[in-house]
Amino acid sequence: MNEARPIIGITIGDPAGIGPETCVEALSNPEIYASCKPLLIGCEGTIRRAYLQKGLDKTGYKLNVIDKASKGKYEHGTIDIVSSGEYDWESIAFGEVQKLAGQMAFDAILKSVEMATNKEIDVVGTAPIHKEAIKLVGVKQAGHTEIFEELTKSPYALTMFNCHKLRVFFVSRHMSLKEACDYATKERVLESVKQIHSELTKLGIENPRIAVAALNPHGSDNGLFGTEERDQLIPAVERAKELGINAIGPVPADSVFYKGKNGQYDGILSLYHDQGHIACKTYDFEKSVTITFGLPFLRSSVDHGTAFDIAGKNIAQSVSLIESTLQSAEYWRMQKKIREN
Repeated sequence: MNEARPIIGITIGDPAGIGPETCVEALSNPEIYASCKPLLIGCEGTIRRAYLQKGLDKTGYKLNVIDKASKGKYEHGTIDIVSSGEYDWESIAFGEVQKLAGQMAFDAILKSVEMATNKEIDVVGTAPIHKEAIKLVGVKQAGHTEIFEELTKSPYALTMFNCHKLRVFFVSRHMSLKEACDYATKERVLESVKQIHSELTKLGIENPRIAVAALNPHGSDNGLFGTEERDQLIPAVERAKELGINAIGPVPADSVFYKGKNGQYDGILSLYHDQGHIACKTYDFEKSVTITFGLPFLRSSVDHGTAFDIAGKNIAQSVSLIESTLQSAEYWRMQKKIREN
């Protein structure tokens, strides 16, 4: 068992999706408790329904509803729960976009921020929300990352995909490809590289090697296939080097992730959503998880959606949630070690 176990509060996501069932299944895994102290944040009734659905009541597992993280047992065989409110949870139908489900998901996020801000929990983990459902209750942000950034008034929220040895960051995420190509300016790329350097250094990685992915085929072949490398990416990399950052590239996107997988880089900056997502998910879909830096606390997430098509059918797997929880605990320990030295 690791000498330090962070308290990780995991929001259960949209109750019409697979979040609740994957959450209770993940917290029935003893490996989780060797690495951290997990608790679930959300509607007690929804969690209890998932607990019964998974048959955990027949295996001796107990639910422990608490009002403060300090009251948790954090031991295998007990699932600790902090309620995010009272709801007509029985009216929630699986696999449908519903306003109440969006409210329940958002309330759990609000509760997690409150607990993390008050230092009750060390890390926030998140099961998937449904973007249409949260918009029905007036949430304007595109997703979890933007919500946490605004709620915590953070200067930035830096998303990192973690997949085995790959650490992939993004200039842009939820944006059309056409807009994303124009968005990857020298200024934005440079700012992303500076943030990556800062966050990797806080993990104890000295002089981190940061590769910037190219946009065009073969990195444009000196302008034969576009000018973005010449006009935006190369100047950003050169300026980063002037600032003392070990920036590399732009590296053609058809090889940069392979090189990262083999340990040549400590981090890779992807220029848009799918450029990095496809690489990681092809490498290992279930072990591709999200870690968010730049907030007052670490935040982790699965990298799958609400899976409305299989919600409530007891077939969803918790591999991704287990992986995101374990990885966030390990990154928390890395940060803690540096803070204490």
